[in-house]
Amino acid sequence: MRICVAGAYGAFGIKHLDALKAIEGVTVTSVMGPTRAKIDALAAERGIGHAATDLAECLARDDVDAVILATPTQLHAAQAIQCMEAGKPVLIEIPMADSLEESEAICRVQEQTGVLAMAGQVRR
Repeated sequence: MRICVAGAYGAFGIKHLDALKAIEGVTVTSVMGPTRAKIDALAAERGIGHAATDLAECLARDDVDAVILATPTQLHAAQAIQCMEAGKPVLIEIPMADSLEESEAICRVQEQTGVLAMAGQVRR
């Protein structure tokens, strides 16, 4: 499976990158972040072939099978919907969205598209 990590150089993005490295059959093929210099440096450091500042650019790639959103919470709903509308399964870092209404919108789009979407959960 080929993964794009959005929000890749943030604390949770780094955790996802480290975890994905240990999973056989998984390759991070694209990373996304808001600052060009930072995301390019991260991609170069980790040997990731594509870096972008725009999620749409990542979603248009044939070498991205699924997306992990480790972006700021206020972006989760719009980005999750964008992923599903592009046909890309998406893992949304917690919280799923800023509000119940945004969470319900994510669920509606998931039902309409049939594309897998899930919120990351922890066990305590």
